[in-house]
Amino acid sequence: MPILTDRLQAGTTGVPLTVLESREFETWAQGRPEAQVAWLRASGYSGKGLALVPGEGGSLAEVLLGVTSLDDPWILGDLAKRLPEGDYQLKGSDEFLDRAGLGWLLGTYRFDRYKSSEPVKARLLIDDEPRVARLQQMAQGVALVRDLVNTPPNDMMPEHLSEAAQSLAGQFGARFTELVGEQLLTENYPTIHAVGRASVHEPRLLDLRWGDAGHPRVTLVGKGVCFDSGGLDIKPAAGMRYMKKDMGGAAHVLGLAHMIMALQLPVNLRVLIPAVENAVSGNAFRPGDVLKTRKGLTVEIDNTDAEGRLVLCDALAEADTETPDMIIDFATLTGAARVALGTELPGYFTDADALARDLNAAGKKVSDPVWQLPLHTPYDDFLKSEVADLVNCAPSPFGGAITAGLYLKRFVEQTPWVHFDIMAWNQRALPGRPVGGEAFGVRAVFEMLEQRYR
Repeated sequence: MPILTDRLQAGTTGVPLTVLESREFETWAQGRPEAQVAWLRASGYSGKGLALVPGEGGSLAEVLLGVTSLDDPWILGDLAKRLPEGDYQLKGSDEFLDRAGLGWLLGTYRFDRYKSSEPVKARLLIDDEPRVARLQQMAQGVALVRDLVNTPPNDMMPEHLSEAAQSLAGQFGARFTELVGEQLLTENYPTIHAVGRASVHEPRLLDLRWGDAGHPRVTLVGKGVCFDSGGLDIKPAAGMRYMKKDMGGAAHVLGLAHMIMALQLPVNLRVLIPAVENAVSGNAFRPGDVLKTRKGLTVEIDNTDAEGRLVLCDALAEADTETPDMIIDFATLTGAARVALGTELPGYFTDADALARDLNAAGKKVSDPVWQLPLHTPYDDFLKSEVADLVNCAPSPFGGAITAGLYLKRFVEQTPWVHFDIMAWNQRALPGRPVGGEAFGVRAVFEMLEQRYR
């Protein structure tokens, strides 16, 4: 298992793990056993970092961790790999245990499908079984995102993404259907088919449904471009190197769906994933082609490397026909969003002010920050075409994330909608967050949904 859920358990018998803010060290030291304090001072410990405090007979009496702030959600993010084998008891407020426990679990993650790694042997104990069970499921949702994004493209084509969605559906008793290859044309999903037809791996639309029909309807849509060569507007080698992560939006909605189903949110959930490979062959779609979308709008292809919005627009149009309470899509859509916000802060677009307020508050509460970007409607002018209803890529190099969002907005007319433009990848190793696939905004969205519907 990628997340070692057995490394966090309910219990009360471990070595005390004390986490304190460094400025409180001297206060903490007062009244402690004189021999322990003397040992700490002799070893040069002044309340910063990790100390393994010895007890009688060389046993471990306590683990002390001095941190800058207890509000940091990642204070235990790398601790599981630093402690010796054994059980460690953590106490604190409910909010602290939630933050620290999740950080601990995410720090046990490793992607070991192709390469073995040293197992984590330390185990954290929290005296609250329901809290532990919840943290395990949240961590598994994040791990699912990471695993799917980290999987190399030879093992993560549309059919493999379908298998992952089917496995998730089977785990929670959800209903799964899909349209494959020419069925996309028969059922009127022409732009999904156009983007994926050049690959030997047939394009698909994955459709997962779960929950009581009487509950509020929530639809998730995830971009599932399993590898993006750029198509005929082919990417340079450096730009193509990590395009296995271009199905990160699909991974995000599956990880979020795991959380929703595992923790039994009272919603009527639908997950739509257009799964394709943007490949190059004799029948690849071309710059200058005009495609008709599911909605009936025609799109002139300015650039075949702006394929994500093409597969999303058909899926969003279908989602909108059911007028759910909300539609939320995730996509690794533009480099422009990364220029604006960097790689570690996910941007989102919405005209639904109440949703935006709830998302911002939820992200702050669970330390999963998100940032609203503007759907600046005057930039709609950049999507005009001389021969079609719109172009798929604005000619201006500026505001690319906004124009991509405005393109998608044309396909959602009846439903409150949020569009996340995400990186789905950690470029640097941080506590609890190794280099590689990552979930951005998933926990924030889950918290928002839970606050609304629990």
